[in-house]
Amino acid sequence: MTPPPAGRALADAAPVPYWLDRPERPDPLPPLHGGTDTDLLVVGGGYSGLWTALLAKSDDPGRDVLLVEAGTCGWAASGRNGGFCAASLTHGLANGVERFPDEIGALDRLGRDNLDAIADTVAAYGIDCEFERTGELSVAVEPHQLDGLAADVDLARRFGHDVRLLDRDEVRAEVDSPTYLGGLWDRDRVAMLDPAKLAWGLRRACLDLGVRIHEHTRVTGLRRDGAALRATTRGGPSDAPGADDPGPGGHGTPGSVRARRVVLATNAFPPLLRRLRAWLVPVYDYALTTEPLTAAQRESIGWRNRQGLADTGNQFHYYRLTGDGRILFGGYDAVYHYGNRMAPELAQRPATFTALAQHFFATFPQLADVRFSHRWGGVIDTCTRFCPFFGTAYDGRLAYAAGYTGLGVGATRFGARVVLDLLGGGQTPLTRLDLVRSKPLPFPPEPLRATGIHLTRWSLARADARAGQRNLWLRTLDRLGLGFDS
Repeated sequence: MTPPPAGRALADAAPVPYWLDRPERPDPLPPLHGGTDTDLLVVGGGYSGLWTALLAKSDDPGRDVLLVEAGTCGWAASGRNGGFCAASLTHGLANGVERFPDEIGALDRLGRDNLDAIADTVAAYGIDCEFERTGELSVAVEPHQLDGLAADVDLARRFGHDVRLLDRDEVRAEVDSPTYLGGLWDRDRVAMLDPAKLAWGLRRACLDLGVRIHEHTRVTGLRRDGAALRATTRGGPSDAPGADDPGPGGHGTPGSVRARRVVLATNAFPPLLRRLRAWLVPVYDYALTTEPLTAAQRESIGWRNRQGLADTGNQFHYYRLTGDGRILFGGYDAVYHYGNRMAPELAQRPATFTALAQHFFATFPQLADVRFSHRWGGVIDTCTRFCPFFGTAYDGRLAYAAGYTGLGVGATRFGARVVLDLLGGGQTPLTRLDLVRSKPLPFPPEPLRATGIHLTRWSLARADARAGQRNLWLRTLDRLGLGFDS
């Protein structure tokens, strides 16, 4: 029996993230053994931690900065995402207008400045992460989505964004799919990049500036130690059963760090502060990459301007071209597991990969003979307002940022600047922002948490199937300022 096209196309796909499966990947750094002191301890080696360490050392070259990572730098969300580096700090302009109406103008400017600063850093440190400021193309694939595109264009132009509204023929001239009915091209506020190469480049820049980095080093606890904080650690290969996955911990060589200040940059992973558990849920997102397209295959779809793409459904897909001519195709499913469960095996979900492959071929039927080279999943940290939140603990000696909800490639640099300002203790233009001073509404405890999330996912899928009509549950969440997005 001939397998279906999706099955054939997925048959040889490697179950690892494409971005991390390359020879450019740096060798791991030694774990921490024994005890040490530092001015600033950064916990987490993803974008949040790397930007924090880089900015802290750039601000004060004499400051001793130590970063510890339970796996290797960039192995988790920072090396598994789609590589969309957006200027928005609020998960889109509409979400920012709704939640921060009095300061969205300032947040919009700060976001653009932040994206410019990322571009400047990439150039200054020679980070070869294929940074392309091509913009993002949002496409309508159902008639009811066209009105939303028009409203988004009007809103974007109010804030001076360089956007174009495209009709069916114009959008298909950019990228040719029979599913497209119209599009919005945001031309200047999204860059495409190689996410793993950005993480590896930031890691190298930190090391060049004198940041001490220890990988395969898990922080297992925090406590006060006089005027400082002490972090207990476990480090070593036995703490990492996979190439990167730090596993459950509990083994390895014990160590400790006495730090004057601490930054938590642990994304969706179980936080060292109990209070964060109410505000965060880990959601699994999945993606595929194709084999490199042939010249004829590329010609059949166009895509000469290399924009990032996303459709505008509630359960949306995001996709883009890689530097070596593959298509990355991800999104749609956003999967939560009861009790905030996270486990290495959850990064593989055959049903989602099959659905994504089917959706890919529906989007690009002219690529029916393409096969997929990689399939993977990973966890993002989401909160009820879809954009980051910040705070301090231990009398201001510790600061944290979390809740980026999939837009952390760009916003984590801004978050790093915020947490460093918070540790400084004084009022700054950033610490006075309502975005920084406020918190999202908490998620309820289990079993209400899982019930609410699964009901919301079902309702979003139902809205997609019913021309965007939102049921009573979704309308209630809208009124409460709560939500859940794919």
